[in-house]
Amino acid sequence: MTTQHPRNALHVTPGDPEIPTPGQPALRVVHETDGIDLSAAERAAGQFLQALGISTESESLRGTPGRMARAYAELFSPRPFNLTTFPNDEGYDELVLARSIPVRSVCEHHLLPFVGTAHVGYLPGRRILGLSKLARVVEHFACRPQVQERLTKQVADWLQTQLEPKGVGVVIEAEHSCMTLRGVQATGSSTLTSTLLGTLRNDARSRSEFLALAGLT
Repeated sequence: MTTQHPRNALHVTPGDPEIPTPGQPALRVVHETDGIDLSAAERAAGQFLQALGISTESESLRGTPGRMARAYAELFSPRPFNLTTFPNDEGYDELVLARSIPVRSVCEHHLLPFVGTAHVGYLPGRRILGLSKLARVVEHFACRPQVQERLTKQVADWLQTQLEPKGVGVVIEAEHSCMTLRGVQATGSSTLTSTLLGTLRNDARSRSEFLALAGLT
């Protein structure tokens, strides 16, 4: 099964046979990419620096194009993972929330980083999710050129589709270098975005509980 998102696609396949999940196979989650050509990226980085009047002839700058290429390749390469879920045998129906998940991504408009934290929660349905997978999903969608609004919605929509919970809430707070280091140079400013689905959107008490536990009220 493939889940498509504009500019950011995750491919979901049957999981690693060495890590079985009783009753339901784990799903292997990887990014669909066209491959990385580090040599071409290094040449382009060198030309980019030269076009901006930065010579790479000195000993300290000679390796910079290659380091740039490898750094961006690392930024744009999320780690595959197994989406492990488990039966909700006890019928747990309260909020599950992972707070302060580190977020680092790159603004697609300037290719400058933005960093912050995400708070991701859901109201379980028939299955519950391995807690570390909430952070893994955030990482996967953040590891491509992004805008924060889309990133927030992609994480929420994908969890809603894959997990079928009663509700999903995602809040991201981040500082954008394209806003603090250039242009308006609004040092210290941060951007807050949220997506609430299902019960967390439609029920005022559930919504308030999520926001309070996330530390936003």
